[in-house]
Amino acid sequence: MSGNTGSYISSCVFVLIAHIGMLLNVFFNGNYDSLTQVIILSGAVVILDVAYFIAMLFFRQTTFTVDFLLILVLNMSVIFQSCFGEVVFDYKHYITCIISLVTCRCGYLLCRNHKWLREQRKFFYIGIFILMVVILTLTGSRGMWISLGPITIQPSEFIKPLFILACATSITEQQKKHKILCFNVVYENIALFGLTAAICLLQWWCRDLGSLPTFVAIYAAGFLLRICYPKAKFSKKKLVGAGAVLAAVAVAGMKFAPAYVQDRLHVDIWADKDGNGYQQSQALIAIANGGWFGKGPGQGDLHNVFAHKNDIVFASISEEWGLLYALMMVLAILIIIALPLINPPRSYFHGTMSAGISAAFTVQMALNIFGSCNLIPFTGVTIPFISTGGSSLMISGFMAGMLVACQSPTMRSPHLNEQIPKRQLYPRRRKA
Repeated sequence: MSGNTGSYISSCVFVLIAHIGMLLNVFFNGNYDSLTQVIILSGAVVILDVAYFIAMLFFRQTTFTVDFLLILVLNMSVIFQSCFGEVVFDYKHYITCIISLVTCRCGYLLCRNHKWLREQRKFFYIGIFILMVVILTLTGSRGMWISLGPITIQPSEFIKPLFILACATSITEQQKKHKILCFNVVYENIALFGLTAAICLLQWWCRDLGSLPTFVAIYAAGFLLRICYPKAKFSKKKLVGAGAVLAAVAVAGMKFAPAYVQDRLHVDIWADKDGNGYQQSQALIAIANGGWFGKGPGQGDLHNVFAHKNDIVFASISEEWGLLYALMMVLAILIIIALPLINPPRSYFHGTMSAGISAAFTVQMALNIFGSCNLIPFTGVTIPFISTGGSSLMISGFMAGMLVACQSPTMRSPHLNEQIPKRQLYPRRRKA
């Protein structure tokens, strides 16, 4: 393992102390009938912490900061999800978090080599196309879920990392311009625009408009990075035109949105507390009742409201743990997102990839929190790493692994076992 041993150990101790402090809060202030549930929860959290600390020793990385923050947030979510209404260990969410950690390692290993990923670019498009066909044919009448007995899968979640990789691997194509009529165009940009439009139409058809901003944010991040790419030479007219088209599409979308979307856009939640405004009004009441320090783990009432573990989980945490804990959770996720951007990756590809992931996580979290607080229409989007949901947690873990890869990339040629010499990666400038 590379890095400072003392820093590694101190980070392990910090994560353990944070989780033990939360478990002590459950012990002293929690609502439980049997101490056994608290013991099981405590043992599961500590065991997962220690196991992941040991597992990370087998990976050579430049930094482990994202990994420590990930295990911190995931076990926080295990504690939160096990306390809504009463303290009962949520083994299903616990297992999903373990799967999320495994997919994080997979994302890290698969996305380190930017040269290899560029060669696989066509498979990202093929994968997205296959998933879209699956959604259209296997999810039922205009749905987004596939039911396999007790297990449900949301194929649209698997589109997110593939779409991010499609945006990132197109970066080097910006210098390959082709003349069409009077315009110099990049074929890859046209393909990505068409892919984005197809995904948005699919989400519209499936009545899952809450996920639309996430995909638009990923495309927007990739578009901005393509503009900044050396010698890309996007004209101001093209940028103004793209902005005008996007604004027109947004206005048209709001005007011609389905009836249920129009209701959410114009609903007065306090005048319709038993209808379309029920979840948001109850969420706001719960946040107010929780105050800064909460009513205590398992002491809340929001667990009686539908989707309290995913769509309005921010309000559920605020009620029982307090707004302070909820904001600390949000801060931890924001740090995970920001670290790869603060510490620049070693390739433009990894920078574009981290920007796309950060955009997806930020928009997704904002939609959930602002929707729960009635600052925007309610969307039903989950908070990454916190809300329940197998597909969402698994893909969030994979995307976190992609962020780890952005900070610890492998700069190797795809056909050679030797590393590329630094003088080839960063050639010295000749003196004039």
